[in-house]
Amino acid sequence: MLLCIDVGNTETKLGAFDAGGAIVGTWRVTTARRRTADEYGVLFSAFFSAARFPIHGIEAIIVSSVVPVVDRPLSEGCEKYFGMRPSFFTAAAQRSIRVQTDRPTEVGSDLVAGAIGAVAFIGAPAIVINYGTATTFGAVDADGAYAGVAIATGLQVSLDALVGRTAKLPQVALVAPDAVIGRDTVTAIQSGLVYGAVGQTEELVRRMREVLGANARVIATGGMAPVVAAETEVIEMVEPHLVLHGLRVDHLAALRV
Repeated sequence: MLLCIDVGNTETKLGAFDAGGAIVGTWRVTTARRRTADEYGVLFSAFFSAARFPIHGIEAIIVSSVVPVVDRPLSEGCEKYFGMRPSFFTAAAQRSIRVQTDRPTEVGSDLVAGAIGAVAFIGAPAIVINYGTATTFGAVDADGAYAGVAIATGLQVSLDALVGRTAKLPQVALVAPDAVIGRDTVTAIQSGLVYGAVGQTEELVRRMREVLGANARVIATGGMAPVVAAETEVIEMVEPHLVLHGLRVDHLAALRV
């Protein structure tokens, strides 16, 4: 069994894959910058125990992290409780996809892993959208190389900023309202944020296709992906565990080298 871990700014996602490549268990926890090695170990062990997955069945652990401060305790927790030190996936170390940006080694590991997963699911050229803390639009060219990314503010971050800087605006559920013209404060905020994200998505996809080719397919991931995808036809596929799948693909490629 392979355990893949995606440490994001807001949440940490875990996925367990069986020998056939099927994802047989997923978990999600808040990314806590002061969590100790023991806390990681106990937490992950509890997940496996609840799912009745034997800890000794884990053969490898692969981690993508964009929060360096958690890397050491996470690694120590895995070593202490699972008996193995995880391998950390980075843009510089991976060999699954060429990164053709100006500074390839600085590209976020989650962006590269997501691109690897996207190519595995839909081929190239591709546009990979991740609706997370930030909304990212990754570009994979026709040759299968990672060409770059556009980064925008995430939907939840936008809502938090709006509410935090405006005295009378409430927190609202990020769902599409029935009408684009809001008739009260809640639906007005929902319309602006959700349909604004739809417009942003469609325009960036249009512009990226002018560069990548009109046949560039679009895949989305992240917590808000289903909400936006339901309101636009440009998103062809939603895969909630895209980064985890990318980590698995790269791990298998490394074993074959």
